Amino acid sequence: MSKVVVFNQTGSADVLEIQDVVVASPGPNEVQIAVRAIGINRAEIMYRTGQYVIEPQFPARLGYEAAGVVQAVGTSVTEFAPGDSVSVIPAFTFSDYGMYGEIVNAPAHAVVKHPQNLSFEQAAASWMMYVTAFGALIEYGNLKAGDHVLINAASSSVGLAAIQITRMRGAIPIAMTRTGDKRALLLEAGAAAVVASQEQSVAEEINRLTAGKGIQMAFDPVGGPGVAEIAKAMSDGAIFFQYGALDSRDLSVPVFAILGKHLTFRGYELFEITTDAEKMARAKAFVSEGLRTGALQPLIDKTFPLEHIADAQRYMESNGQVGKIVVTV
Repeated sequence: MSKVVVFNQTGSADVLEIQDVVVASPGPNEVQIAVRAIGINRAEIMYRTGQYVIEPQFPARLGYEAAGVVQAVGTSVTEFAPGDSVSVIPAFTFSDYGMYGEIVNAPAHAVVKHPQNLSFEQAAASWMMYVTAFGALIEYGNLKAGDHVLINAASSSVGLAAIQITRMRGAIPIAMTRTGDKRALLLEAGAAAVVASQEQSVAEEINRLTAGKGIQMAFDPVGGPGVAEIAKAMSDGAIFFQYGALDSRDLSVPVFAILGKHLTFRGYELFEITTDAEKMARAKAFVSEGLRTGALQPLIDKTFPLEHIADAQRYMESNGQVGKIVVTV
């Protein structure tokens, strides 16, 4: 028997229930994990509220990210064995798997051994955010030393991961946030500078910070009309990665900026990496090395016990965190 989190209708965090269920033996290509920590993901909020890319089928499970100890493996699994400390990377749909529970089954391709210098809480806080940032900045963006990168919603877990990866690459991270309240925290987290979008002219400030050269890359989960200001500060041939829709309005992009500076605007999502075996292997190797050496250090904002999973999701919805929200099991 295992305690798992389910919901039977869409709505607020109040719809979440903890139930005792029998967990099946792992299938041929599955790994069974005794979960020690869970990373909270904004996609889980969207799924719970009926705003995600797939509709929940009730009773619905949740959870993309977890860390724990392998308890059993399927007959076709050779990379893992009982006793291994592992993490789960989002590489499946909620209709197939959910990581919110004491004992869970996960597809083997989504599992990775985490460096032994990490706690389970740190491991649960790491993989989604670092792989997401890796995919855009390194796999597709080919980030180079000396490049200026604008990172919007920089205090999120993915934003902080992007700051660290940018630094790791020898490039220059410019953090963007709505107000200056988090300026000191973002500078301490490694940002070279901070732009407060509600308090400053974004284009003017970026151009000032880059001595008029502009940014070579933007990494943005917000979007909306504010993208026009970012476009004005992009250098010739720069690329803009849109990886979320916190502002669901259409992007506003000046056409002459696109034409005159040959700009690229690209939609991007984590699953482009995690559903491609070769890209996933490169991501695992890059992140593992960064975590092992300490170049990548996950920041945990707050932890909650499993029985307070609803409070953990409410806290994410308040948008007050700096770093990852983790649930301990």
